[in-house]
Amino acid sequence: MAGQLPDKYMDQLESWIGTGPKIFSLLYKITWDGCNSTPFHQKCDNQGPTVTILYNHWDSVYGGYASANWNSAGNHIQDSNSFLFQLKFSGAPKNTKFPVSKVQYGLYGVSSHGPCFGAALDLHTFNGTINQTGGYFPLNGTMAIGNYYNSQGLSATQINNGTMYVTELEVYRVTDGERQKTPVQPWRKTPEWNEKFLETLTEDIVSFKPSGELGLSDVRILMLGPVGTGKSSFNNTINSVFKGRISQRARCGNATHSITTAYTPYVVKARSGASLNFRFCDTRGLEVTQGLDILECNYLLDRNIPDYYEFNPATPICPDNPGFVHHPRVPEKIHCVLFVIDAKTVGDIPPKLVEKMNSFQKIMNHKGIPQAVLLTKVDLACQDVASKISNVFTSKTIETAVDKVSGLLGLPRNNILPVKNYENEMQLDDNISILALLAVRQVLYFAEDYIENLQEKMNARNVSSEKPYKQGNKEKRSDKE
Repeated sequence: MAGQLPDKYMDQLESWIGTGPKIFSLLYKITWDGCNSTPFHQKCDNQGPTVTILYNHWDSVYGGYASANWNSAGNHIQDSNSFLFQLKFSGAPKNTKFPVSKVQYGLYGVSSHGPCFGAALDLHTFNGTINQTGGYFPLNGTMAIGNYYNSQGLSATQINNGTMYVTELEVYRVTDGERQKTPVQPWRKTPEWNEKFLETLTEDIVSFKPSGELGLSDVRILMLGPVGTGKSSFNNTINSVFKGRISQRARCGNATHSITTAYTPYVVKARSGASLNFRFCDTRGLEVTQGLDILECNYLLDRNIPDYYEFNPATPICPDNPGFVHHPRVPEKIHCVLFVIDAKTVGDIPPKLVEKMNSFQKIMNHKGIPQAVLLTKVDLACQDVASKISNVFTSKTIETAVDKVSGLLGLPRNNILPVKNYENEMQLDDNISILALLAVRQVLYFAEDYIENLQEKMNARNVSSEKPYKQGNKEKRSDKE
């Protein structure tokens, strides 16, 4: 029987207990042993310190620590070291400890009850037998924190979502000792993050050159995304990496409407001063009722809109506008589209905005233009990533965000590229730079594949157009003969 308590939660509980390294041994699990007071007491009474963990459908995790033995005597159990806690609330990490305030009522041991904290008031899990239904256990206990435990200003609803329905309840024995931690498996594998890997990524990007057959001097990546997701900040991040210092060429900040008002292709230069062979093309942020419309998106993809064109919300561009590019050259068209989405607010994107992006995708798909997603602000979406950027590919929170974006835009998961922009930093950080360059390199690969496909199509058309001419020449020779 295996428990589902991860190492990071064990680390937090170990810290709260505060008496050194601990080993957590699973004693009782309701999906295996049944949600019944009898097996709970058979397995958990007189086992020493224990931790009770509850998990619910709303992705909240909470419970209690008992330093005293559980028993079935029907009495209150004094416990000066017990505490209640929460580890997660509605999918977001939330580490809160609720210490006991009246130690004589720390626990309550009675044969007909499951684990009870605070005279069966602060956290009373269940009485008797609870049968599983619809994938959960409708526990008949209650949570009324604040009676004998310090609620820290929170209500029960802010801990268990206002319900005692749970998907799992586990009890672990807690003993002194060094535990063997389970290696965390990344959901996306990369080489080891170090200075050498940063150099490799940098060299790959600096040496990138588009196919010579089409006469391309560089590739163009169009950046699209809702207001405030970090399009301009990403341009600054890439520029910073190659300048070797924090740079802010692109205007960025917080505003109701898009700060970017012009179509701006940014040239990135290496430290040598040489221009790199790609341009990230920034443009207005997407909004439900304002921002780019589907016609303007089509003009951008075909490069009918000139560089540095200032968008006018009141008057969309049309072929009669001065500067409208009627006959754009193939090398100047868009070779990849990069949607930019905030990892923290993936689930809050208005449906109408998703529909707008999907309608843009239909045009891109018709033209064969590849698309990827820049998943920004990963540090704000996950505390583990905020503490260490290299945790991004082991973070379940970020993996979930990748899955959601993949579903919204219908793109493969490996087209979703997490990044953290330079926004608060005053100097470069290798891990932030590595994550950004990983995204850039992959986008350049997508653009390179598109260029190869485009070249093959053009070659096929040329061959097709030559056939009637050759056939006609042959017929003329036959006439002469």
